[in-house]
Amino acid sequence: MKEMPANQLDPRVKAVWRINDAIWITVIGICVGLCAAPLMLLPNVGTWPLIVVAACMVVAYVVWLAVLPPIRYMRWRYEVSEDYLDIAKGIIWRKRYTIPFIRVQNTDTRQGPILRAFGLASVTVATAAKEHEIPGLQFDAAEQLRDRAAELARLAREDV
Repeated sequence: MKEMPANQLDPRVKAVWRINDAIWITVIGICVGLCAAPLMLLPNVGTWPLIVVAACMVVAYVVWLAVLPPIRYMRWRYEVSEDYLDIAKGIIWRKRYTIPFIRVQNTDTRQGPILRAFGLASVTVATAAKEHEIPGLQFDAAEQLRDRAAELARLAREDV
């Protein structure tokens, strides 16, 4: 079996993941809580629906903010060779992508407000089948990776 790609993401991506996940857990918890609140009007129900929602939110916060980010960070790897981009990710369902540069159609960098606050960016490499994203790279490193991938894709098409 091929060894894992060598490059890791910037460690600050863990904070970005935590902030994103905290926002989503809060939004979903509020929506579920608003849907569960009318149940309290039923006889003999009491406040248990909201207690269950709050307990689920606490468990979700612990899992997604404390447990998963370090594991997710350790599992996320990438490497650029002369012929392909190699990406490995996943905790339970591990995925490994080898993207030949001859298939690459487009490369981009993306930066939302949370990534921008941390000085990070994501690189996307698009093929005809799918877009592959490498999240959480330092902004300068993301631009260099994007440019290198675009150049290697251009050279691969010229060789054909």
